[in-house]
Amino acid sequence: MITTVNERMRGLVSLFWREVAKFGAVGGIAFVIDNGLTFYLMHGPMTDSEAKARFFGASVATVFSWIANRFWTFRHRRQANVLREFVMFLIINGIGIGISTGLTAIAKYGMGVTDKNMLFLAGVVGILVATVVRFFAYRFLVFNQELDAEPEFSHDHEIIERHPHALQDEQPSASVSRTAVKDPELPGPPA
Repeated sequence: MITTVNERMRGLVSLFWREVAKFGAVGGIAFVIDNGLTFYLMHGPMTDSEAKARFFGASVATVFSWIANRFWTFRHRRQANVLREFVMFLIINGIGIGISTGLTAIAKYGMGVTDKNMLFLAGVVGILVATVVRFFAYRFLVFNQELDAEPEFSHDHEIIERHPHALQDEQPSASVSRTAVKDPELPGPPA
């Protein structure tokens, strides 16, 4: 039992870190898209609208991020309802964009910062904060289908909750005698 739990925990940790690495790669590219576009707009067409430039850059990066996360990072956790998934993704990214744009606006209007590089930096800090929020929100709210189709992770929910199949795996000790009761919902030979 302990070995099984240990193996499952290692599998889940491995999965988690693979997802974090992929999320980081997608996020790194989205970060370059967001900040590259924002920097260009702040120093060009939107010189007097730093918060709007940040919003536009973040919006373009969001569309890229949804596509990359859906088809690569969380491909095993995609929802069947694409529209619901996209709307949830937009809501969560709206919160993230609000954080990064909000920090830029607070720096400019609330603190009176006028230096474009400091305003740009305020947005970058906002992106870093929003990234942590986004990962956990994507993982548990947007791309949240269970991995039961993948054999290595088919019992990942058993670590947290006791599953009916766990009773079949346990061996009773010599000193304790139990009568197994067959659940008609479970597969296998009749009792």
